[in-house]
Amino acid sequence: MPTYTVNAPDGRLSSEQKNRIAAEITRIHHEVTGAPSFFAQVIFVDVKGGNYFVGGVALSSDQIFVHGQIRAGRSADDKHRLLLRILPAVAVAASMPNSHVWMYLVDLPAAQMAEFGQILPEPGGEAAWTAALPADERERMQSIGR
Repeated sequence: MPTYTVNAPDGRLSSEQKNRIAAEITRIHHEVTGAPSFFAQVIFVDVKGGNYFVGGVALSSDQIFVHGQIRAGRSADDKHRLLLRILPAVAVAASMPNSHVWMYLVDLPAAQMAEFGQILPEPGGEAAWTAALPADERERMQSIGR
């Protein structure tokens, strides 16, 4: 359900750093929202030199951009907590200052999202939605991250 895309210059993040960032984002999203951790997706995009621009010029500094797409309906406080906790977690995992991590959160209406062949529930409706899935899809989903 939540999808966090982490954009970084090609080669900037090691496999270990990516694993740590993915685990931290997943953990924090679960702790703040209560959504099951197996819903969280973290996708890394390694951006080749000359393809990442800030202010109209190719990026020459050490910077990471995190774009989080989450279901609409989360409180402003929860979104604020997500930003305040994920940003420094990414910075620590990437061994960089907080100021070099940029992060945006975008709300998407649940009715405009589908996973496991089903339209997603509103926040708080995950248990009933999961229970209504076909047994094989429910097991496949719940096995993610084990």
